[in-house]
Amino acid sequence: MPPKNEPLNSFDWMVVKPSLEEELTLERSIRSIEDCDNVDVLSQLCVAMARQQWHQGKLLKQAIGQISLLEVVLSGGERKP
Repeated sequence: MPPKNEPLNSFDWMVVKPSLEEELTLERSIRSIEDCDNVDVLSQLCVAMARQQWHQGKLLKQAIGQISLLEVVLSGGERKP
């Protein structure tokens, strides 16, 4: 439950706030990719990332739909088709 002074329709939870360690880890991964000269490795990486992005996008869409439904139920509203 959100704090009493926070509105129920707040979407602050959707803001991504990486820690410094997470930012540095991402930067290290990016630099590793930029430094790679092997076309086969880069091709395999792109394929893997495209598959992962598709899967995560689908999962995120389903999760947001479920969260929306739960918010409607908790607020006492009705779900519209």
